[in-house]
Amino acid sequence: MGYAKPGLHPSGRFPRAWWAHRARPGTWPLSRGAIVLTRLRSSALFSGAATYLVSNILNAAIPFLLLPLLTRYLGPAGYGEVAMFMVLLGALESWVGLSVAGAAGRKYYDGAPDARALRDFIAAGLQLLLATALLAAGVLWLLRAPLAQALELPPRWLPWAVFVSACGVVVNIRLGQWQVRHEARRFGTLQISQGLLGMALSLLLVVGLGQGADGRITAQIVTAGLFALLALALLRRDALLAFLVWRPAYLKEALAFGLPLVPHFAGLFLLNALDRVLVNAKLGLAEAGVYMVAVQLANAMGLVFDALNKAYGPWLYERLQRDRPEEKRRIVRWTYAWFVVVLLGAALAFQVGPRLVGLIAGERFAHAGEVIGWLALGQAFNGMYFMVTNYIFYSRRTGALALATVGSGLVHVGLVLGLVPVWGIEGAGMAFSISMGLRFGLTWWVAQRRHPMPWLRAVVAGSS
Repeated sequence: MGYAKPGLHPSGRFPRAWWAHRARPGTWPLSRGAIVLTRLRSSALFSGAATYLVSNILNAAIPFLLLPLLTRYLGPAGYGEVAMFMVLLGALESWVGLSVAGAAGRKYYDGAPDARALRDFIAAGLQLLLATALLAAGVLWLLRAPLAQALELPPRWLPWAVFVSACGVVVNIRLGQWQVRHEARRFGTLQISQGLLGMALSLLLVVGLGQGADGRITAQIVTAGLFALLALALLRRDALLAFLVWRPAYLKEALAFGLPLVPHFAGLFLLNALDRVLVNAKLGLAEAGVYMVAVQLANAMGLVFDALNKAYGPWLYERLQRDRPEEKRRIVRWTYAWFVVVLLGAALAFQVGPRLVGLIAGERFAHAGEVIGWLALGQAFNGMYFMVTNYIFYSRRTGALALATVGSGLVHVGLVLGLVPVWGIEGAGMAFSISMGLRFGLTWWVAQRRHPMPWLRAVVAGSS
């Protein structure tokens, strides 16, 4: 009879799916599409990405649900004040904690460290977080007068911004440890719960009690504090937290991971937040509020990309460790397909975005539609960036990434200063898209230097 051909009954006469149906009456053979879908559902990447995507969509839906209320209750100037507080949080991200959440996640892949070693590393990371938060609070207090004037923000909110940043790092450590273990449902539950509490408090303070911008900022502070405490309790429950630990070697390791990323995050601030400060300085707080509405709407794309990256990063690291050439070529081909998809999404945003802005935010914010397409194009480049930057983090040699990000950020500042006086907030959007495209190109080049991938060979092999 000979051996059976792949996909056939051992007799060689019938497809295996038909044979399985005959062996189990009452069932039907799977179509090719159903077989592919079944494989996707069992894939760690697909199932994880789907969970993260649903989580991020639900989490993103919360500020979208708030947006029509906040824009109408706060007005452009009040929304601008909230935007400036968010800008300050973005500035602090590069310093407070020094990326200890990312370092703890990367530590998980270091030859499967034992539970005690990982617990002590997280403890060292929290010590580093405390030190950097206290230092940042001291600096902000010394500079409170000029900072408050530049941001048009009451000085009392400056130290609270440090508190919110530090609490965010604690929550991210907890989320990161679930992420590397592919526990996407727990990740999503905590993330969505935090968003729901923030929404409920914002509604109470802004709409119910009429506290305006102060109410929205207070809601963020209270939510951050409560969920930081919850994250610490969850880390303690899973034996990932110890308090009386002193491991200088782990402190040095965390610093070695985080310090080279400080310029990188500073560059991200230049790319993602400083434009709002410059719009405020050139056009006023109300225009900064209008621009922030457009930014928040365009960020919907970024939330999708972030969700996919949360599943893609661990999935990619596992395959890079296996180092199989055919697997790498397949990853490259999928990456190129993703580039096409996100650029088509940006083109769609130019067409439908302006009409959505007025519908969601109201007439006072309608001219934010002028900039939504450009911001979506910048977010598309951000989605492409995510697909290449993981190779740099995997290599641990992140210094050149920082240079690429800072360089792009400085170009962005120059473009904003040149284009905003001529084109208004649309000029800010143009500057954002150009700078994000530059960052993607530079990061791709650095990634190939740090961890070479068959970007050309995969295309040639796929077409042959």
